[in-house]
Amino acid sequence: MNASHIPFDSAQDLPELYGLLEQVQMRNGWAKPTPSLYPQPQQTFVPFRWRYRDAHDALHTAGRLVGTEWAERRNLIMANPVPGNDYATVRTLVGAYQMVKAGETARSHRHTPNAMRVVLEAGENTFTIVDGIKVPMLHGDVLLTPNWCFHGHTNESSEDAYWVDFLDAPLVQHLGPMFFELHPDSLEHATTVDAKSPMRFAYTDYLPRLRAAPEVAKGVRTLLLGPATLATFDRTVVYLEAGARWQCPRDTVNRIFTVIDGNGTSTLDGQEFDWGPGDMMTLPSWYAHTHNATSDAVLLQVSDAQLLSPLNWVRSENQTNGNTK
Repeated sequence: MNASHIPFDSAQDLPELYGLLEQVQMRNGWAKPTPSLYPQPQQTFVPFRWRYRDAHDALHTAGRLVGTEWAERRNLIMANPVPGNDYATVRTLVGAYQMVKAGETARSHRHTPNAMRVVLEAGENTFTIVDGIKVPMLHGDVLLTPNWCFHGHTNESSEDAYWVDFLDAPLVQHLGPMFFELHPDSLEHATTVDAKSPMRFAYTDYLPRLRAAPEVAKGVRTLLLGPATLATFDRTVVYLEAGARWQCPRDTVNRIFTVIDGNGTSTLDGQEFDWGPGDMMTLPSWYAHTHNATSDAVLLQVSDAQLLSPLNWVRSENQTNGNTK
């Protein structure tokens, strides 16, 4: 391809040089309008708390207005309330409330983002179907859907089911490898029920282990649910005894908290939010946070620490090696 030579030597001043650079789609690196490197993480997302009661009432209304036969999922996205954002809850993750009515199904699909859900309300015989296996969904259960696994939902109970979904879709959108596919049978056929599936962490199983875990602070215990993993985000359940206070320094990890049981308050970047069962809180990176329980409480913390750690990108303000302060 022939191209005219740009006469850079003819530039008599910087504005003239910049004009010539524009002609070849180059940008100078010494006078950028915004820096590409900065001394600490930029806080472009903000802490926030969403009420489950609002999501529940909105989804209940949506139940008569939005049918699953034409909506891929009847859900509500908890988009971080900053200008220009309409999807991500934190930079790498999105949290959403979902409802499947009694006797209803949500068709099967698969996608490259990893997904996970924590159940807030569900009757017996509510299931998520993962690669042809029916996995029970009951209050407090945490269920995994690794990327490219077909998954759908069927509510064979007499009660509407509500849960929170977590996906790393914002990260996948940013990196580019987004693929999505519907199952050819609409809802994948499944007859086998596996209550012990590695895709399920049953509340009745992990709660006793959580209560017996070592304290990380007075009255505070944590348990990383495993060994099954998703490559891009983890899941840690937190038990706070009534009156317990859990103070955490700011670090580079992005987090979403969902309250499974109990009540309390959290101070996020100096803002105090009260919370109760089903509420969701977002904690983007580089904000300090303190949690106080007014009753015994169980929270689910979902974070991208598992993604950042192998890259040596987990840093805290208390770190003594390196320059993090």
